[in-house]
Amino acid sequence: MDMPVPAKTEEGQGRLLVFFGMIATGKSTLAAAWAEARGCVYYNSDRVRKEMAGIQPVARQRESMDQGIYSSKSSRRTYDRLLDLASTHFAADPQACVVLDGSYQSLAERDLLRARLERPGRQLLFVHCVCAEEVMRQRMDQRAQDPSAISDGRWEIYLRQKVRFQAPDELLPGQLLTIDTNRPLAQLVSGLARQMAAEVG
Repeated sequence: MDMPVPAKTEEGQGRLLVFFGMIATGKSTLAAAWAEARGCVYYNSDRVRKEMAGIQPVARQRESMDQGIYSSKSSRRTYDRLLDLASTHFAADPQACVVLDGSYQSLAERDLLRARLERPGRQLLFVHCVCAEEVMRQRMDQRAQDPSAISDGRWEIYLRQKVRFQAPDELLPGQLLTIDTNRPLAQLVSGLARQMAAEVG
């Protein structure tokens, strides 16, 4: 994977934003838009997972949860790779701005990320994307008809993920923003900027 040139943050310090949540909550759409608007390096877990497996990002994979490229071993490799990519950028430039996009559904996964990437002088912010189930289902139906879609998330996978997902109760104010994504994308990007300014500074 080619390494893009990391952008510098306006504040002169490193910034890592982690967009997370369950499938079809709009986290990838918002994460990609935010990264583009702010000139941040962006990594999507689905794309990284498929590239590591030698699969085209838009190739559909019908395996069930915990099978094939979605096995626990493959997921471990994927999330370790995300950590390595972010670490590489910050090592090259401590003022880099990096966006990671993945489910980060377990406390253990979030703790591992914090242990690897949380540093003095670097802003680390988790952005928890949520929306109503009916909106999620509509998005999954639309994505199933979109040949450019990268995610393989389906309703039956969501139902299993819902059981496993651990609420980010360990994160303190200033470390976590929760955003309902059932709004136009431009409003979400501007709204996130306002939330960050108000709650994070």
